[in-house]
Amino acid sequence: MTTLERTDIDRVDGPRKTSGRAHYPIDVTYPSLAHAALVRSTIAAGCVTGFDTARAEAVPGVIAVVTAGDAPHLNPAPDTGLWRQPPPPLQRTKIVHHGQYVGLVIADTIEQATEAARLVEVSYEPVDAVLSLDDPRAITVDDPFGSDRRRGDAAAALATADVVVGGRFTTPDETNNPMGLFATVAAWDGDRLTVHDTTQWPDSVREALAGAFGIPAADVRVLARYVGGGFGAGLRVWPHVVLAAMAARIVERPVRLALTRPQMFTGIGHRPATVQQIRIGATRDGVLTAIEHESVQPVAVDDDNIAESVTTVSAVGYACPNVTNHDSQKRLNVPVPTSMRGPGDAQGHFALECALDELAYELGIDPVELRLRNHADEHPQLGLPWSSKALRECYELGATRFGWWDRDPAPRSTRRGDTLVGYGMAGVSFFWFQQPCDARATIDREGRAYVRSAATDIGTGTYTVMTQLSAELLGLRVDQVRMGLGDTDLPAAPMQGGSGMTASLGSAIHAAGHRLIQAFLDLVADDVASPLRGLTAADVVAADGRLVHADDPSRGESYRDILDRHDLTELTADGSAVPSKPEELGLAPAGPFAARFAEVHVDADLGRVRVARIVSVVDGGRILNPKTARSQIIGGTVGGIGMALLEETVTDPHTGRIANATFGDYLIPVNADVPDLDVVFVGEADRFNPVGVKGVGEVGLVGVAPAIANAVFHATGKRVRDLPITIDKLL
Repeated sequence: MTTLERTDIDRVDGPRKTSGRAHYPIDVTYPSLAHAALVRSTIAAGCVTGFDTARAEAVPGVIAVVTAGDAPHLNPAPDTGLWRQPPPPLQRTKIVHHGQYVGLVIADTIEQATEAARLVEVSYEPVDAVLSLDDPRAITVDDPFGSDRRRGDAAAALATADVVVGGRFTTPDETNNPMGLFATVAAWDGDRLTVHDTTQWPDSVREALAGAFGIPAADVRVLARYVGGGFGAGLRVWPHVVLAAMAARIVERPVRLALTRPQMFTGIGHRPATVQQIRIGATRDGVLTAIEHESVQPVAVDDDNIAESVTTVSAVGYACPNVTNHDSQKRLNVPVPTSMRGPGDAQGHFALECALDELAYELGIDPVELRLRNHADEHPQLGLPWSSKALRECYELGATRFGWWDRDPAPRSTRRGDTLVGYGMAGVSFFWFQQPCDARATIDREGRAYVRSAATDIGTGTYTVMTQLSAELLGLRVDQVRMGLGDTDLPAAPMQGGSGMTASLGSAIHAAGHRLIQAFLDLVADDVASPLRGLTAADVVAADGRLVHADDPSRGESYRDILDRHDLTELTADGSAVPSKPEELGLAPAGPFAARFAEVHVDADLGRVRVARIVSVVDGGRILNPKTARSQIIGGTVGGIGMALLEETVTDPHTGRIANATFGDYLIPVNADVPDLDVVFVGEADRFNPVGVKGVGEVGLVGVAPAIANAVFHATGKRVRDLPITIDKLL
């Protein structure tokens, strides 16, 4: 087999995207395409008492108006194994959050549907909504993710520690906000359903729609070849997806349902707010003796979030003998939260890494040195060696590139005119995630490969790195490989989330490639004309469209020659990959690690914060394409700047309405907010999958907010424990 190398190539899907030839779900059209618009509740809790649809039905072009009082029956969607799906839409008149879908209008044009949706009159019987984590009526869900851990006796260790630091940290609701609006186009052909959807998990959409309409999954085809971003919002099968299919069935025409930007704030999840309490105990020489970390976050009244463990990082991030971590939720009348880039870890690292910075100042130990003294050489909970870990190198190289050791550590010590300059850093230990995956690989008589799987690409570069991987495994040029993604007619694949797709799909392609090479060798096993007769995949190398003896490259033949001689047009093999268990390998699976270093400039009079530069050193295992990987870290870092300084989804405490559900009011970083971003990769191939990769899609965001917050403290002497860091918190 070939040896995989790091290779910089441009995105293989780049030309299609930049020329407009890449069709996203919202671009898909059919003859006689109808359009749907949603009617949303204007209360957060209560029930619907009636509908008046006469004015809406009178709008020219309106085909149908469907309400929660007369919608066709839908079955609850089956669980995915990771979380249960949302309750089926329009099946009840009970209201559980502001913006809940209570009706649907289908018309010839989107303008007609939108106008008519505004004219649907809904009567309500409201009740007092539960909107605050402090509300005593909120139902508590303890350890919702099964992630609570207790190691040693943290309470006793804190009572005897030389130094104890900590306090209350908060992070707000944030909204994923990909640039592309989520859209679904549904078309029925008898009892067969085709759906084009903005999803990060086509197979899940297929299963959910099959369950909702009581049809076999084989009769549902979901297409998501190009997705305009997701950041986790596309992991669930949201109610609008089911409603698009329902609408198409009702009017017997294809239907497009595209969310508006305000609907994106209530209809596809968000990062949940957290209130965290953390205490850290240590000896005077900086050895951690105890960590106690608790977090509470909101969740919907009758729906559940995917795993969003905030405090787990405290149990696995550092070598500490006594740790207690506990997560809980409060059920509120809010739209259900969901994963957002770096779920749980993004919030948990903020509290942990800021508290460690406080400890470093309390002890008079450099923050980098403190983390090096408490580096976890093995997995603290499992007691197994890591499958790979280069976090020490991240700290050391990052500090050198940043010029960390030259700084004056005293707060408010560095000033340039009216500007206070601060330097801060944070460590990152991100979770490991991989799921079962299937892939299929074919080589035809022209020596070209077609490799495919139902997995999708949300802009992370999956098309590119999987094309590279396939080419290297099969010994072909990149332009000889075609990658098929985003189609449930292809082999089953997991979600594009958790930074696990490269390992999951890459391992499946590795298996398919190995089996395909073996299939060619099996074909010539008794072929006296073949120089490869009797060999196995372990005996050959694939290069330049040929299979050759590993110890004698002059002896071999091409795929084309083999197929021609056996009168075959192509040869195909399937591959599957299932993640190993730690006890099977004697290793703890390692996610990516990183160190972040930030410089901030703070106006001494106005308290305005600007990020001047960020250095990120990342252990991402084997990096298949440094160019696309670096882009992922840059994009995540920009998101981290937003988390630190700008982003906050504001809910009216009296009505439950999201008050800033537009890009004019919800602040995200723009070009002027993004400084020089230095990205470096370190580390070696990971041992927990055959490709040696880790995910880098999310680690780029984690740790940015605490690094900036720590830099703000160094600049100003003020410790901000509540995100985002706004001017009012510094004045």
